[in-house]
Amino acid sequence: MRTATPASVAVRLRRPLSVVAALGVLAPVVLAHPGERAAALLLASAAALASVAAVLPWPSRRVTLAGAAGSVAAVSLLLDAGYQGPYRLAGFWLFFEWLALVALLGRSVRRVPGRWAGPVGAAVGLAALLVPLRFTLRVPGGGAAGSLIALLLSLLTALGVAGAGLYLRALDARRERAVAGARRAQRLEVARGLHDFVAHEITGIVLEAQAGQLPGQDAAETAALLRRLEEAGLRALDSMDAMVGALRDPQADEEAARGAAVGATRLHGPGDLPELVGRFAGSGAVRATVELAPEAAGLLSREAGDAVYAVVLEGLTNVRRHAPGATEVVVRVAVVAGPDGRAVEVSVTDDGGRGARGRGARRLRLRRPGSGGTGLAGLAERVAAHGGTLDAGPHRPSGWRLGCFLPARQERC
Repeated sequence: MRTATPASVAVRLRRPLSVVAALGVLAPVVLAHPGERAAALLLASAAALASVAAVLPWPSRRVTLAGAAGSVAAVSLLLDAGYQGPYRLAGFWLFFEWLALVALLGRSVRRVPGRWAGPVGAAVGLAALLVPLRFTLRVPGGGAAGSLIALLLSLLTALGVAGAGLYLRALDARRERAVAGARRAQRLEVARGLHDFVAHEITGIVLEAQAGQLPGQDAAETAALLRRLEEAGLRALDSMDAMVGALRDPQADEEAARGAAVGATRLHGPGDLPELVGRFAGSGAVRATVELAPEAAGLLSREAGDAVYAVVLEGLTNVRRHAPGATEVVVRVAVVAGPDGRAVEVSVTDDGGRGARGRGARRLRLRRPGSGGTGLAGLAERVAAHGGTLDAGPHRPSGWRLGCFLPARQERC
C-alpha cells in the first residue's frame, strides 16, 4: 500500500484548484452592468486563463508549460493593446491577472526546459509588467506618475520572482548533476566489482572445470577440485549479492546512492593479498608467492589499499587468461623512495611458461574470443585517482609484469 506524500497530494489537488480559481475569477461577471458584461467577460477570461495556467500541472496532454505560458502572455498583451472598456472593470480584475502572471513567471523561469526558458520567461514577465497600465492609463486625470509607479512596482516584483526562479532552477540542475554523478559512480563500482571479483572467480571456475576433464584424476583430486569450485562459486555469489544490494533501491537519493556505490564491494588491502595469492596457487599448477612489506599497509589510505588489491587481482586474472603455461608468479609489495617521500610499489610478474615443469603441467586456456581489453584502462584511472601510475609490459625472459606506483598518504597536521 502506497503512502501519499505531500508533493503527490499537491499535484493531485492542482486540477480542482485550477477549476476553483477559474470559477472564482469568472463569477463576478454576473454582477457587472448588462452593458459592460462583454468587457467584464473578456477581462475575467484573461485572468481565469492566467490563473489556470499558473496552477495546473504541466504538461497536460500535448500542451506543455512553455506553450501554456506563451499563450497566456500573448492573450494578456493583446488585451493590453486592444481593450477599450471601462477602467473600473480593468482595475477590478487587474489584481487576479497580475498575481497569476507573476506566479506563472516563476514557474516558467524554473521549469521551462532548454532554450525556451528565456523567451517564454521574457514574454510572461513583459505581460506582468504591462498589465497594470490597462488600468492606470485609463483613469481620468491619473497622469504619468501612477503609471510609472505601477511599472516600477511590477518590475521589482518580476525581477525578484525571476531571480528566485533562476536560483531554484540552478539548485535543481545541481541536484540532477549530483544524482547523475552518484548513479554513474554506482554503475562504475558495480562494473568494477563484476570485473575484479566475479570475473576473477568465474575464470578460476572455468579453468578448474577444464582441469577436471583431464584424464588420470583420482578420487582425492576430484574431491579437492569440487571443493575449490564450491568455494569459488560462493565467493562469486557473495560479490554479486553485495552489488545487487547496492542497486536494490533505484529511487535512492544522492547520499544513499553514494553510500551504495562505495559499499558495493568490501574494501580490501595489502593485508588480504596472502589469502588471495594462496587461493590462486591452490587452484592450479602455478607456484605463486607474495613478498609483502609489513609497513606498506600503513602508508596508504583504505581506498588506495583497495586499489593495490585490485592491481594484484587483475594481474592474477590475466595470468589465468593469457599465460596458461606460466609456472611461477611473484607478487611483490615494497616500500620505496618516491619524489615526494616514501611510496608503495606493487608488481605481479610471471615467467610466461618457458620451461614448464614436466608432463604434469596443465596447459589450460580460457577460450573467449573478443573478451578483455577494458580492465587495465579502468585500473589505470583508479590508480591515477590516488596519485599513482600503472604500467604493464614484457618481463624477462618471456613473462609479463603488471605494476603500480602509489605515493604514501600525507599526514595532516
